[in-house]
Amino acid sequence: MRVARTEYMINTTPDQVFAVLADGWTYSDWVVGTAHIRNVDPDYPTPGTAIHHKAGPWPMSVRDSTVVIDCEQDRMLLLRVGLWPLGEGRVHLALTPVGDSATRVTLVEYFPEGPLRWLHTKVNDVALHWRNKESLRRLADLATRREAVCR
Repeated sequence: MRVARTEYMINTTPDQVFAVLADGWTYSDWVVGTAHIRNVDPDYPTPGTAIHHKAGPWPMSVRDSTVVIDCEQDRMLLLRVGLWPLGEGRVHLALTPVGDSATRVTLVEYFPEGPLRWLHTKVNDVALHWRNKESLRRLADLATRREAVCR
């Protein structure tokens, strides 16, 4: 199974980055391709809770959910991303502190279920890497802005 791995350095602490990840209502602000958040379960990101969203461009957007599989505050978030009828993905976000004021975010994504698991081409790999890099850039913007507001 092929995985897409993207790393990005964010100039703030892991707790600031995790604060954005833990706010399910910001999901469409940083995840490229998510069009609208319909609802966020109470207690998100506790394992088993979900973000209910629409993904893709209108009028072809897909209503589905992203469910938390595992979570370690300020360190890691593992998600099951629904995109049916296209398939289902797994997204693992790991936060590693770098010094006192930076975080390396590693995003690993793969598709174990549905038609998307068969799409393995160089073009798809490049597109997925670009998408994930842009998502992490947006996450960085939110996390560093959140820090600036809190001071």
